[in-house]
Amino acid sequence: MQTADQTLDEILTLAAAHFKVPREKLSPDADFFKELGIDSLQTLDLLTRLENHFRVELPDYELQGVTDFRTLAGKIQARL
Repeated sequence: MQTADQTLDEILTLAAAHFKVPREKLSPDADFFKELGIDSLQTLDLLTRLENHFRVELPDYELQGVTDFRTLAGKIQARL
């Protein structure tokens, strides 16, 4: 089983690649809407990719209010 830090690192790497943003520009505690310059529809696309990558299902009610990568990684880690 992977650690929370490994999960967070994978999320940051996948988000950077998907949205063509330098990986080092992304901060674990920053708001991913601002860091990636994305809207809610693009966020859903990212979440779908993450669910497929980690083979988990993230219920919408668990993701309400989640805006930073670290919290998102915690939600995913809890389902691994």
